Amino acid sequence: MPSVVPTLDFGSMTQAIQFLMEIDKLKSVQRRTKVLGRQRQENSAEHSWHFAIAALSLAPYAGENVDIQRVIQMALLHDIVEIDAGDVMVYDLAARAAIHDQEIAAAKRLFGLLPEPQREYFTALWQEYEDGESADARFAQVLDRSMPILMNLHNEGQSWVENDIRLEQVLARNTMIADTQPELWKHLLQHLQDAQRKGWLK
Repeated sequence: MPSVVPTLDFGSMTQAIQFLMEIDKLKSVQRRTKVLGRQRQENSAEHSWHFAIAALSLAPYAGENVDIQRVIQMALLHDIVEIDAGDVMVYDLAARAAIHDQEIAAAKRLFGLLPEPQREYFTALWQEYEDGESADARFAQVLDRSMPILMNLHNEGQSWVENDIRLEQVLARNTMIADTQPELWKHLLQHLQDAQRKGWLK
């Protein structure tokens, strides 16, 4: 797939602007993780921005077969469905399974606001991320899983402590980081074990 979004048809600019205004709602979707300093909850738009910057910053570790421009696009699109479906904590497996159909419906509605070919392109990119089978999607998912871990490690385990998360849960839920980016996982693992010793993880 191309790494650049298809050129906008100016005859459909109204639809593109309608989409942009609708996704402003992502700024109001609160996550369990708080911003550093813990003054307030992080919102999903902020997480998507941080994820995109992480892709740009960690690009040298991605591997030659990863297109970072596409990873950045996935980062910016991946959580838009939370406007309709809401945010569910990664460790709440039952809740995540329960909202699967809601997320698909949300993608159809939200990306459906766009004109073609953006509608098809955005939908396909979102689905590729969800499937996690391409090299780009796997690296994107590694970063998406890593960001809350990093935030907690630099915020005294805030969301782990508040939600009674165990080290075993973090390890089990993030095996794909170890499989895809073993060096990153080695870095995270030593800090996760230290976090448990500090009482931030059970």
